[in-house]
Amino acid sequence: MKILVVSQYFWPENFRINDLVKEWVARGHYVTVLTGKPNYPDGQVFQEFAREPERFSRYEGARVHRVPMLARSQGAVRLMLNYLSFVIGGCLWGPWLLRGLRADVIFVYEPSPITVGLPAILLGRLKRAPVVLWMLDLWPETLAAVGAVRSPGVLRMVGHLVSFIYNRCALVLGQSRAFIDSIGHYCRDRSKVRYFPSWAESLFLQADGARAPEVPTATDTFSILFAGNIGEAQDFPSILDAAEMLRHNERVRWLIVGDGRRFEWVKGEIVRRQLHERVLLLGRFPVERMPSFYAHADALIASLKADPTFSMTIPGKVQSYLLAGKPILGMLDGEGASAIEAAGAGLVCPAGDAQGLVSAIECMAGMSPEERLAMGTRGRQYAEGEFDRDRLMDRLLAFFSEVVAASPHKAKPR
Repeated sequence: MKILVVSQYFWPENFRINDLVKEWVARGHYVTVLTGKPNYPDGQVFQEFAREPERFSRYEGARVHRVPMLARSQGAVRLMLNYLSFVIGGCLWGPWLLRGLRADVIFVYEPSPITVGLPAILLGRLKRAPVVLWMLDLWPETLAAVGAVRSPGVLRMVGHLVSFIYNRCALVLGQSRAFIDSIGHYCRDRSKVRYFPSWAESLFLQADGARAPEVPTATDTFSILFAGNIGEAQDFPSILDAAEMLRHNERVRWLIVGDGRRFEWVKGEIVRRQLHERVLLLGRFPVERMPSFYAHADALIASLKADPTFSMTIPGKVQSYLLAGKPILGMLDGEGASAIEAAGAGLVCPAGDAQGLVSAIECMAGMSPEERLAMGTRGRQYAEGEFDRDRLMDRLLAFFSEVVAASPHKAKPR
């Protein structure tokens, strides 16, 4: 099968689309990627890419085309221009870069923004190929949830854009079951809305292996690890409130691995609250290094802000946490909390409940190593059943076969 991927984010940026592309190539499919210049999350084009862009024109056997695009930089205005510039680059340069390319299916990876669907729809028309859109963030709901847009009129306009995109896709996939109704609200044909969750990368099975040297060795500690994006949605004010409440408990320490738009704010708050002895801000590392940081953890923390939109979301890190076999502390509502509780893999408190998180930490820290190990084992077993990577890869390729077979253009030249 000839698969064209349209994604604003791609390797060397760290997103799950990289794993999908690698898997498709390994299974014998021909994959081409249309993307932008790597600049997430710092907002600056990666130096190694700027020096030698040709080094990044191939990934695991897939051909990679990159359109002109403004880097994210800082501030909401620049972020909107970043989104818009990918749409313009994808629509104007995309058809030229992909001239002569045949595509059986176009796959759109959407962790935000929804506008990534626009160049994909144009290319779908030009290539006469069905478009499959994987929604990891809901628009316009996410815009309201993070406070990026407060105007009802603007949100309605975004809703019309979302409807325009959904109704021109052959399938729209939601990352949680709770997404289905929201997607269906903007999609005239609800039969093309399907559930497709994220998976856990098998490398997290190594979470009890060698330990990262960047983390200071400590004895008689209860180490809580946060790994991933440090943004608005992750509710770091509540995490730091909990850390402040536990500042006099010398046994508890926090390890934060990752980067994002709120990184500098978190760094400043650690200084202001005088938490530097308890909270270690370690920075960003490649996904391949993550198991070595997980190896230091007695518990892994997943958090989302209190908002109806976020309650429909399963944070991608939850699947990785479960497969790592470590107990989980959840400060979130809805689908994410339900997954942790259904697995019996940890303790959960409501989103934004810093005091509840403190209580959960004290409870888990007081458990025996055997009790925590049992939690982690249950989580791993749940992940292997519910979020098994190979089964999900098979399901996605079955979706592709379905839309290709149903395409009125399948027998015509592209």
